[in-house]
Amino acid sequence: MAHTYKVISGDSHFESPPESWVHRIPKGYRDQASRRIKLADGRDAVVSENGITYGGTGLVGGKPHEKFNPAVLDYDNTPGSGGPEQRLREQDQDGVDAEIIFGRGGGFRKDKNTHLALTRAFNDYLAEEYCSVNPDRLISLGILPGIGIDLDIAEMAHCAEMGLKGIWVPGFPNGKSFPVLDDDRFWATAVDMNMPVVIHTSFQGNVGARNAAHLDYPTSPEGNLKPPVDYVQRMARNGTHHCGALEAVQLAVSGVFERFPKLNVYWAENNVGWLPYFYEQLDREYDTNRHWAEELMGVKPLPHKPSEYLKEHAYWGFFDDPIGMRLRHDVGVDHIMWSNDFPHEVSAWPNSMKALEDQTQDVPEDEMWKMLAGNAIDFFHLDHVPATA
Repeated sequence: MAHTYKVISGDSHFESPPESWVHRIPKGYRDQASRRIKLADGRDAVVSENGITYGGTGLVGGKPHEKFNPAVLDYDNTPGSGGPEQRLREQDQDGVDAEIIFGRGGGFRKDKNTHLALTRAFNDYLAEEYCSVNPDRLISLGILPGIGIDLDIAEMAHCAEMGLKGIWVPGFPNGKSFPVLDDDRFWATAVDMNMPVVIHTSFQGNVGARNAAHLDYPTSPEGNLKPPVDYVQRMARNGTHHCGALEAVQLAVSGVFERFPKLNVYWAENNVGWLPYFYEQLDREYDTNRHWAEELMGVKPLPHKPSEYLKEHAYWGFFDDPIGMRLRHDVGVDHIMWSNDFPHEVSAWPNSMKALEDQTQDVPEDEMWKMLAGNAIDFFHLDHVPATA
């Protein structure tokens, strides 16, 4: 079915309790699923292989800042934690026509078969039970296992068969913290399938990996010949306090966008005001360091500057970014998507339209349309019927 979109949140979240989808897990793996428990003081907690979660900033649901307590988890009384019918009502309250929804699923599990079973079960639930209530408005992304190229390709194909509109990539397909040429099989498949590729803030493996090697270097001198800095890290350092900067550089410098000119990647929930400075400094660092990187590490120079690849292939999400709106032309209005981040802590729900108005007062209507709906329609291949005059 087609829908008339005016406002699409490019980054919202599935935060329903784990029992809402446990029935989709094969019986042999259900005892490994996360489960909700009640603490003595009435709070909720979630028990999983990774321990007990007592709270967090993901289940705020519009609470005023002065009343939000990150140590309190309350699924039954917090907006954003219910079923799909409730979620549609919450979209109406916020003035939103649809949401691109990220769900964590079962989380990482050490046992490979358990991890795959929980990942598949969650994607099946999203596609066949949650989104199916209104697939034009509930646009959930399938999450990939993130533990091997072939496994990611298989789950991506499964998500496409079920009609999910994109895939959330948790890390480089090879499972390491840097790209390798064998990843090209995954990128090629994504392009061939016309499957939108999305990264939420950053790759999980890049968080805290500031001093590791960030590229599969052809050569790696040792001893007193080893460079004291990582080549990619030099370029990413002016954006490393912003999620997404590191893997954006890794993808550009490793030649992924050069080899796959039709591949585009959307980084959600990063804001955009920092990007003009980052792009400028990225190219400066590249020009400064590419010569020794080629001589010592065997890294071939790129046909174009790194920022040129990102300006063409990278899309970015914003939620509260007045500076970014003033600098939007330096980023590219065609590459920006607004989001409400509901029900997380930065969300202004149910007053997202007021918060959006406060930061976009000087933005013309045609540019607003692109950032609020048009770019998401194009990127996720949504079936849109323009409103009649």
